[in-house]
Formats: sequence, structure tokens, C-alpha cells
Amino acid sequence: MADSAWPGEQLVIAAQRGDVASIAALVSGSHPHVRRFAHSLCATPEDAEDAAQEALIILYRKIGMLRASGALASWMFRIVRNECLRRARAMVRDQSPLSDTAVDSAEDEALRRLDAERVAAAVAALPPDQRRVLVMRDIQGHSGRTVADALGLSSAAMKSRLHRARAAVQHALRAPSESAPGGTHAWNED
Repeated sequence: MADSAWPGEQLVIAAQRGDVASIAALVSGSHPHVRRFAHSLCATPEDAEDAAQEALIILYRKIGMLRASGALASWMFRIVRNECLRRARAMVRDQSPLSDTAVDSAEDEALRRLDAERVAAAVAALPPDQRRVLVMRDIQGHSGRTVADALGLSSAAMKSRLHRARAAVQHALRAPSESAPGGTHAWNED
């Protein structure tokens, strides 16, 4: 098949030199692979499409920054991964309740941001099937039935994936903080 392989190194080199036709062909040839990356990494299909588009825009604008012409796939994977993480962090940040009564110290704010980044990274590291269930149920707040129907799962399968996803995120969050000085955060305790 034509789109089973990434665009060739000669096309990448021509695009890096600024050849407009080569840049267009490179973006077009990379599109199916970038979409596949995005759909496997992002929490929702909508985020995946947005991340894929953003990654292709970055490819178009910054192809000259790619150092090794044979490293296109790994470069694009990192761009898509970073974009999916950025979207997950934004989702977590947008879902966080704001306190009107207290002004947090800079240290508290820094710790909250580090915690949000750890949660976003833990969610992003989940297998795609578990990540979709977790995001739809726990972050977006959909009912279990709605999540199961949207993903074509039985209620039992959805609950099983949700349980595994929650356990994996808890494990990821608990592991580094148990060895850190000062103990664990209250939300990590059982």
C-alpha cells in the first residue's frame, strides 16, 4: 500500500530545502501516520484530530529543524505526544475547581501544577482503550452507560477497563511519591 510507509528520505531532504511541492507531499504522506499516532495517544477522538492537525502544521512550518532526515517518524511521534499531553493538562486544569476564599502561595501553586502534570502524564501513559474510558467517565463526567454505548462496550467491559485504568493511574501517582522525602500527598493515601 502507498501509505504503509513514511515518506522517503529524499522527499524529506527536498522539503527541508524549501521545495514547496515536496513540503506538500511530505505533509500529505505523513497525515495517515500522524492520525494513527494521535488516535493511540490522545484521550478523545476530537483531541486526536486536533493534535494531528497541530502536528502537521508544525511539520509544515518547522521541517527545516529536523536534524536527521531519517528521523521523521520519531520526530512526529514526539510532536503528537506533546500535543496530546498538552491537551490532557489543559483538560485537567479546566476541570479543577477554583477557590474564591483563599489565595494560594507560589509554593502551593507550583505543587498543584506538578501534581496536575503527573496526573496528565499518568493518564497519557494508559493503553488507549483504558484512557478513553477513564477520560470519558472521570474527566468528562459521562455516565457509565453513555461511555459503554459510545465505545461499543458492554457495561461490564467498560467497568473493567475503568477499574484497570484507575488502578494504573493510582499506581503511577503513588510510586514516585512514596520514596520522596516528606511522605505522600493526602490524595495518594488509601
